[in-house]
Amino acid sequence: MRPFSQLLDRLVYTRSRLAKLRLIADYLRATPDPDRGYAMAALTGDLDIPAVKSAAVRAIAEERIDPVLLAMSRDYVGDMAETVSLIWPKPMGEPADLDDGTLTLGAVVEKLRSLSRSDAPRALADMLDHLDASGRFAALKLATGELRVGVNARLAKQALADAFELDVDEVEEVWHTQAPPYSRVFDWAEKRSPRPHAADVPCFRPFMLAHPLEDGDGVDLRDYAAEWKWDGIRVQCVRVGGETRLYSRAGDDITRSFPEVAEAFTTDGVADGELLVKGEAQGAEEHGGAAASFNALQQRLGRKAVSARMLSDYPAFVRLYDLLFEGAEDLRALPWAERRARLEAFVPRLDPDRFDLSTLIEAADFAELAEIRAGARDAAIEGMMLKRRDGPYVPGRRVGGWYKWKRDPLTADCVVMYAQRGNGKRSSFYSDYTFGCWAEGGELLPVGKAYMGFTDEELKWIDRWVRNHTTHRFGPVREVEKSLVLEVAFDSIHASKRHKSGLAMRFPRIARIRTDKPASEADRVETLLRMAT
Repeated sequence: MRPFSQLLDRLVYTRSRLAKLRLIADYLRATPDPDRGYAMAALTGDLDIPAVKSAAVRAIAEERIDPVLLAMSRDYVGDMAETVSLIWPKPMGEPADLDDGTLTLGAVVEKLRSLSRSDAPRALADMLDHLDASGRFAALKLATGELRVGVNARLAKQALADAFELDVDEVEEVWHTQAPPYSRVFDWAEKRSPRPHAADVPCFRPFMLAHPLEDGDGVDLRDYAAEWKWDGIRVQCVRVGGETRLYSRAGDDITRSFPEVAEAFTTDGVADGELLVKGEAQGAEEHGGAAASFNALQQRLGRKAVSARMLSDYPAFVRLYDLLFEGAEDLRALPWAERRARLEAFVPRLDPDRFDLSTLIEAADFAELAEIRAGARDAAIEGMMLKRRDGPYVPGRRVGGWYKWKRDPLTADCVVMYAQRGNGKRSSFYSDYTFGCWAEGGELLPVGKAYMGFTDEELKWIDRWVRNHTTHRFGPVREVEKSLVLEVAFDSIHASKRHKSGLAMRFPRIARIRTDKPASEADRVETLLRMAT
């Protein structure tokens, strides 16, 4: 367990991407199976220990620690696993560290996965007695699946590729055909066996991604096709061997969340598209078909079980962009223009209630394209995509392949109302801000929450401001003096019955701190309502 806990410690305090890659690669080369496989599962978010959840960690901690002290410590530290690891009291007479090497990562995972919800927390508590603070932190993070060490799944897979001189895109394709601890992946990586075969498994293929378009980037519309970038989530529909799965951009299997879409994809192949909810977003019909705002889709996201009412109220469909496989034929090496023709012939074979074709945009030049883009502000779209007509479908972001030309963000001047500590390296700072705008009666109503968009220096400045202007405390939340104005940028704003203001922002981030503007001159809720789609 100690090598894994040391890896997590180093990752937490390492900002450099290259340094993180080296740390993980070194660990994978030095660590035996199955420990390294379970470590990769934890780093990529693929490790599930259903018998241990955050509530169970709090429960076993409250058996040893005064609940008030635990809550106060959690508010200060900002993370329950870190809090418990630091103040966990060992039984009387136990040495400070009993980790003699027998409590391996594999042993911890396999033990916890074998136990019931009633037995696993007790076993976890016994493990914490045998570990030092660093080991306890690693065990708790592992058990709850909330590492937060600045490593995403792609970076972990890149580290695996670097460690064994593999192509990361091949690693990505093989990954979803296997399960933790990935013994066949490591056998292939160390050249003890051939690459695992994915022909009969509905597995994920890495997406082709786009670069932001800046100042035209020398793009000639004779070489690029334009289509709408819809405000949903990117998905991959995969059918092979009589089974269909839906994958998110991160490679997460979301089939259970959208069963009606999976059931309707009955033609063998792999298609790339945008998952949307049917609706009447203003202007959407004229740009390719009625789709609701992202706020409607959000009602469906993350649900493992979907009720009949949810299926009826928020019917999902996929607007298809590309065709990667037709049957068993791999089309990714073909030019976009050929894949588009194959896609146009493929879509009519699908259920028209669940699948349609992304509309291409005709324009003589960039000036006309910009005018069309500007006119789409009220539709449920994010902007435009530009795709090279003769380009293959290549995983990742490749220069000159695809570009995304997003709409200019909307902005509003809002007043900070509440602040909360962040997580990970931000756990010591008040970095999450709830902000509001003025209602007709002079009341300040929350309209959004942001935790990004500012520099490290700005974070330190706002943190000091929050501490010096706190008026009330509610657990981990501080209410502050209503005097600081932030200019907030957001992609879109939608009507929402879940919020008192009646509004929900999409991708809010802080554009700048408005120390020059009095709070009384911040925007009004009615102004934001006029922006809502």
